[in-house]
Amino acid sequence: MRAMTFNLRFENDSDGQNSWDFRRNLVVETVLRYDPSILGTQEGTRNQLDYLARNLPGYRMHAPVRVWDDTCQYPTLFFREDQFDVSQGGDIWLSRTPNVHRSKSWDSAFPRMMSCGLFLHLPSKRELRVVVTHLDHMGAEARMEQAARIADWVLDRGGPCIVMGDFNDSPGSPVHRILTSSDTRLEDTWNALGGDENTDSMTYHKFQGIPQVCRMDWILVSRDFVVRDAVVIRDHVEGLYPSDHFPYMATLEWRG
Repeated sequence: MRAMTFNLRFENDSDGQNSWDFRRNLVVETVLRYDPSILGTQEGTRNQLDYLARNLPGYRMHAPVRVWDDTCQYPTLFFREDQFDVSQGGDIWLSRTPNVHRSKSWDSAFPRMMSCGLFLHLPSKRELRVVVTHLDHMGAEARMEQAARIADWVLDRGGPCIVMGDFNDSPGSPVHRILTSSDTRLEDTWNALGGDENTDSMTYHKFQGIPQVCRMDWILVSRDFVVRDAVVIRDHVEGLYPSDHFPYMATLEWRG
């Protein structure tokens, strides 16, 4: 199976020629070209997510109990309907009050959340949990607390799991260590393949195509999976990129 994390860049008219209306078809084309089994997006507004739901044939958006409003940017799961059934899931706010819509705590600049689901992989008849998230870009304390809540969620449930998203932090950071501790049993897919931490791995590029900052978009998997491949996708059309982040995809197999 293939898992892809894709920060869409929220719908912002001040982006000019990089505004959503100019690149939304590229987002769809990129997803269909690489054909992930599970897609986790970040920064999607309701309008953006509805567009993807209408234009990604064979995929279904998983947001069963979501409170929709026009102010939110939602981490969101999409999945191939011919490969999965989903029986549970929902949105959890990464705050001291996880059931309160748009709640935030610590030094978080914005409300942050995780979206999750219990997936049945139809070819193997095996279950796995999938989480997509987007941690705060400003608050260092908030990122660690948000990561700790995801780690606790994974630990409490056990079993096969994929956690992916934009973590707004670097590999080796406290956030990364919290999520890849021995307790969570989660492994960074890029590290699993021995990938170097250099410009080849960086996933943010500010619509310029030039890798910047660090590898902040991760796919973490439990030891129930073997990582076969991982790729930072840099596709563009004449300098127009689908987002200000490069999508990242990992190819996985069940272990045993």
